[in-house]
Amino acid sequence: MHSHSDVCIVGNGAIAKTTALALAQAGQSVTLLSPAPAPAVGKPEAEASWDVRVYALNHTAHQLLSSLKVWGALAAERVAPVDAMLVNGDGAQAGGLGFDAYGAHVGALAWIVEDRNLGQALDAALKFAQNVNLVQGRASRLEWTADAAVVHLEGGDTITSSLVVGADGAQSWVRGQCDISLDYRSYGQRGVVSNFACEKPHHGAAHQWFTGSEGIIALLPLPGERVSLVWSAPDALADTLLSESPEQLAARLAAWSADKLGALTPLQPELVRAFPLTLMRPHAMVAPRVALVGDAAHVVHPMAGHGMNLGFADVAQLVKTIAERETHRGIGDERVLARYARARKEDVLLMQLATDGLARLFGADLEPLRVVRNLGLNLLDKLPGLKRKMISHALGTQ
Repeated sequence: MHSHSDVCIVGNGAIAKTTALALAQAGQSVTLLSPAPAPAVGKPEAEASWDVRVYALNHTAHQLLSSLKVWGALAAERVAPVDAMLVNGDGAQAGGLGFDAYGAHVGALAWIVEDRNLGQALDAALKFAQNVNLVQGRASRLEWTADAAVVHLEGGDTITSSLVVGADGAQSWVRGQCDISLDYRSYGQRGVVSNFACEKPHHGAAHQWFTGSEGIIALLPLPGERVSLVWSAPDALADTLLSESPEQLAARLAAWSADKLGALTPLQPELVRAFPLTLMRPHAMVAPRVALVGDAAHVVHPMAGHGMNLGFADVAQLVKTIAERETHRGIGDERVLARYARARKEDVLLMQLATDGLARLFGADLEPLRVVRNLGLNLLDKLPGLKRKMISHALGTQ
C-alpha cells in the first residue's frame, strides 16, 4: 500500500484523534496512523465503572471539542463541572488559596472527563469524518523527499504527506526520527490514581493539598458524591500505597479530607493505578515537514492537571496557523511550522516553569520553606488582581 494525504498523524490518544478531526474539518486530507490494539489483559472494566484516568479540561479544550461536535457527544451524565478549586498548604500554619467560577466570571473552572468517555466520543466522530483514513500499523522509518515526508511501515507500506504530526506521546517515535534532543528529569514520584465515593457532597469543588514529604494530593469531583484521586507521591510512598488495600488508602486520605468530604469508600477496589512523573522539554516542536503536539512536544508535572490542556492548545494553534498561511505556502512549509512553534513557546514555557517551580518548592521538607510557601498562598489569596490573571491563564480564556 502506498497512500497519499495532506497530513499523516502518528498516534492513538485523544490528542492524535482530535488533531485528525480538526485538520479534516479544516479541509485537509488526513491519514491517522495508530498501532493495532493490544490484546486485552485481565478483566475488562465495566462500562458502568468509573475510569481512574480523568482529565480536568479547561475552556480551550472545551471550545475546541465543541467546535468539532465532540463535546456534545460525551456522555453528559459522566462529566463533572469544577465550580471551585481549594489549594491547601502543609503544617500547623497551613496556607490556603481558593478559586471559584463566580469570581472568575465563568460557568465552570474546568470539567472532569474520563479518558474512556472522551475516547468513545472521538472514535464515534472519526467514524463519520470525511477526509480521514484510519490505518493500523507500526512505523519503521521517516524520510524526506524534495516536497514530502514519507512514513514507512513495517511490512513495506508507505504514507506520503506534506506534513507529519507527531501526536504519539512522551516516548514519541516521530520526535526520535527527527533527532530532536530533549531535557529529561524524573521527579522521583508516581501519580497514584483511584476513585472513591465520599460521605459528604463535594459541591463541585476540587481539593489539593501540598503535604511536603508525602507529595501532592488532589481530589477531583466526579458526578454524584464521588471523587477521583491523583496523588503525586514519592516513589517509596507510592510503593506503599500500591501494596496496601484501597481501604487503607482511603484511611490515609482521611487525614487530609475527612473534614471536607467525610469518609471515603473505594468505588472499584481492584483499580488503583500509578504512572511515573517526569519533566520533558524537547528542544524543538517542529522539524522539516514535522510538527509535534501534546506529550510528544512537552511533559509537565500533573499538579495543575494541564498536560492534556496544553495538547489541545497545540492542536488549536496548529490548525489556526495552517488556516492563516499565505496561499502560496503549503501546510508543511518551514515558515508556517516556525510560526506554530513561536505561537506555542510562551504558553508551554510558562506552564513548565510554574509546575516545575511549585513541585520543587512544595517538595522540599524544610521548615523555613514551609513557612514561606504557606505565607505565599495566604498572600496570593488576598490579591484578587493577580488571582484573576492566574486563573485566566489556567482556564485558557485569556
